Amino acid sequence: MKKTTLALVAGLVGALLLAGCLGDPDAGETATAPPSQSTSPSRSAEAVPGSSVASSPSSSDESVEGTVVRFTAGDASVDVTIGEDSPAVRDFLSMLPMTLELEEFNGREKIADLPRELEWQGSPGSDPEDGDLIYYVPWGNIGFYYNTDGIGYSDQTIHLGTYHATETEIARFEGQETTVEVVG
Repeated sequence: MKKTTLALVAGLVGALLLAGCLGDPDAGETATAPPSQSTSPSRSAEAVPGSSVASSPSSSDESVEGTVVRFTAGDASVDVTIGEDSPAVRDFLSMLPMTLELEEFNGREKIADLPRELEWQGSPGSDPEDGDLIYYVPWGNIGFYYNTDGIGYSDQTIHLGTYHATETEIARFEGQETTVEVVG
């Protein structure tokens, strides 16, 4: 009798644990595999106050491709059209509006640190071109590429969008408080 009770309790505990892992299908939850290990440095993805994207798609079923993000410093502005939908792109948009400061990097790009690293796992790498806004995984920053000569494909360079501005126009943002917001 004791073995039967023990087996029944073990079975019940196992069923409850399994049910907890799978979630409640009526609540819209589904079973997912555990997240894969990241090779990037990890910082917590705490919420940034006031970080919502009111004018971009709110549902993960809606594409963010084509969303326009404006970078503004004084009377200078550059619009970036969001490219391929990816986890990094969605996380970037979720941080807006925000304020950044761009700086020159290596005669190739203007870069800015983000308030936190993006959730990028599952985002494809890229072979950047002049006019690309990218997210560089190892440093957790964004960059406006204007000179990609000799730069090739990297899993660590995530394409966020495309802009149309000259190096001189982008230079106007250096050292300036730059507002980043969704405009369309």
